Amino acid sequence: MTTARDLSLVATDPHNDSVVEQGDLSLALAGAELIDLIDAGAVTLDGDRLVAGGAPPAGDALLLDAASLLTASAPKETVEDWLWRRGRDLAARYRGALEDEGLVAPARQRRNPLRRTTPAPADSPALRQARERRVSGEPVLTGLAAAAGIEEAPSDTLAGLSDEHGAVLAAVHQAVTELAAERQRRSIESAAFDNIWRGA
Repeated sequence: MTTARDLSLVATDPHNDSVVEQGDLSLALAGAELIDLIDAGAVTLDGDRLVAGGAPPAGDALLLDAASLLTASAPKETVEDWLWRRGRDLAARYRGALEDEGLVAPARQRRNPLRRTTPAPADSPALRQARERRVSGEPVLTGLAAAAGIEEAPSDTLAGLSDEHGAVLAAVHQAVTELAAERQRRSIESAAFDNIWRGA
């Protein structure tokens, strides 16, 4: 299992009570993919910029897709630019992949009401592994889960991380903070617009 798949499973875990913003999760998933690609030697960091390396890891279609985007991207893209570009609708893509594999229950009814859907196993080996990794306090998954709003951020989010992992995680947290500020700005503008129409 990849870090991104573990993070997606943790986010969709029925025992998880947190309300997760899909945009935050998408950014965290893009960061998880980047960390997996770093660990596989498919990319390295030159400061905050990505440098394509060796062959991508085999076996996971979404991670292979991420690697193909990396090699096709402009030279030395920044980590933050990668997060925004790769993160677009990424949470929905992971959710769909996990649904197709029967690892999570469908989030919505299928278009054909006569078609039966197989419920996801309540305690699959993949979900158990993701839970164990989360409970163990493994720093990469813990930091990404905190960035996505799944759990509270540890007091030192970069403790126990390599320099490259720390750089990616810091960029994820920065991007999530920027997204929250944008949400707040839009909310304020929407409220002001509503007040104008109400004559307030």
